[in-house]
Amino acid sequence: MTLFQPTYFPPIIQYVGIAKSSEIIFEVEDNFQKQTYRNRCYIYTSFGKHTLIVPVQHNKKEKQKTKDIKIDYKDGWQQLHLRTLITAYNSSPFFEFYIDDLLPIFEKQTTFLLDLNLKCHAFLMDALQLEIPSTKTIEYHTEPTILDLRKLAIAKGENIFQLDKYYQIFEENHGFIPNLSMLDLLFMEGPNALNYLESQKIQF
Repeated sequence: MTLFQPTYFPPIIQYVGIAKSSEIIFEVEDNFQKQTYRNRCYIYTSFGKHTLIVPVQHNKKEKQKTKDIKIDYKDGWQQLHLRTLITAYNSSPFFEFYIDDLLPIFEKQTTFLLDLNLKCHAFLMDALQLEIPSTKTIEYHTEPTILDLRKLAIAKGENIFQLDKYYQIFEENHGFIPNLSMLDLLFMEGPNALNYLESQKIQF
């Protein structure tokens, strides 16, 4: 049983943890924090590491729980993210294999960030053909009694884990970039992505 923070097309290290879990508990009672994977992910483009950010509506007067955060659609971020992904990965080995299942996430406006992140999780679990039961927290614990991997949602100053290399399209130009979004691993490795996750010798 492992505690995770739902994030936007999460970093690979988070799914290394998920692949090692017998049950997932998603944190939904925390306060929203900036500079985290809650509303951003990193992909590999021809220019190198690139950030995709989901804009959210902020309440400047008081803290908000992550589950209450609403997505801001005024600048058309869905179209931008989809175009960027297509440009970056349309020549990757498995892009066409997954794109049809990915499109609905960008074609429908989801009100809450939490719901969007859970849709990303459902897509990835289906793509990995991985079935692990999941539940949500009902209260926030600062020191939970189960394995706590909520820290994997921190994008700024994140922990450095030694992940194995895999083929990346622009590696000759910018070198191997570890711990990108799971989309990068999926588009590169396809059905072998789960084997990659399970083979990582990382102790949390």
